[in-house]
Amino acid sequence: MQITSKIPAAADPLNPQSNATTLGSGFVYDSQGHIITNAHVVGDAKIVDVTFVDGNRYTAKVIGTDIYSDIAVLQISQNNTQAQHLLSSVKPLALSNSSKLEVGDQVIAIGNPFGLSDTMTTGIVSGVGRLLPAASGIGFSIPNTIQTDAPINPGNSGGPLLNTQGQVIGMNTAIFSATGTFSGIGFAIPSNTIIRIAPALIEKGYYLHPYLGLNGATLTSDLSQNLTGGAAATNLKGIFVDTITKNGPADKAGVHGSTIDQYSKKHAGDVIIGVDGHNIVRIDDLISYIDQHKSVGDNITLTVYRNGHAIDLNATLTSRPSLIPFLTAPSIPHPPARPAPLPHP
Repeated sequence: MQITSKIPAAADPLNPQSNATTLGSGFVYDSQGHIITNAHVVGDAKIVDVTFVDGNRYTAKVIGTDIYSDIAVLQISQNNTQAQHLLSSVKPLALSNSSKLEVGDQVIAIGNPFGLSDTMTTGIVSGVGRLLPAASGIGFSIPNTIQTDAPINPGNSGGPLLNTQGQVIGMNTAIFSATGTFSGIGFAIPSNTIIRIAPALIEKGYYLHPYLGLNGATLTSDLSQNLTGGAAATNLKGIFVDTITKNGPADKAGVHGSTIDQYSKKHAGDVIIGVDGHNIVRIDDLISYIDQHKSVGDNITLTVYRNGHAIDLNATLTSRPSLIPFLTAPSIPHPPARPAPLPHP
């Protein structure tokens, strides 16, 4: 369905009461009238309009949002006979297991690009397990996203990405483009993320993400040589720890970030080479592991390389601090031309 909401048009100082309309897509999640869409589609709105393929429009309440996974849940109001009839006949879309996706699988995107309602495009899965940088490179990256070449454009946000059996394997969320239009690379939130987060949004209105409290980057061979100070470590693989959040889980566990001396020279911090006994190579690995396998309050063991030795450090994950003001967007957000170098797990 098509989802529209109104936001204050601050750009019109002569008419402060005027409103701008945001446009997006969504799909029916269950028989109770819950609808899944992107958090950036609804923004700060509490009430939105939902228009089905038959043209019937209903009012829906925003009952939960999670800006970190860009998921929002709506519920159609049941205060009239028409809405009650809809709920008795609506057929939710089935969600498939996105972990079974493979590159090359055929996919179908449905949505309302540029307001052209009920548009279907097709393509393939171009990549899986992608780390989608936060908008403007600030905040928390979204892990495990699906990359697709199915044409999606502004207005497709929140619409379903389907397999050839008509099952939801993702939700169209972002495009990688310098022009703001489709350029062959789109991203979708995987269905397994929706399956994990949507019930919490329905029950509580929010979802708590586990937080480690460090900034880092995948260690390259050149960086390894410079930071570890020896040829013996040039084959080291892991995550270079740059900064640590004071009093955060990583800080309390004793993880060391990089430091700058009185001569403005940067000195290496720890290199994370394992988590809970599993080797990790990229920053994506750590973020994805925490997102998929950990909850707030869980313990996590980090194996770090320090001064030529590997040591284990134990941390207790907390919930993410609310650091980022949420900016509403009328269409699909566009990641920066280059991925953010220091994602936040």
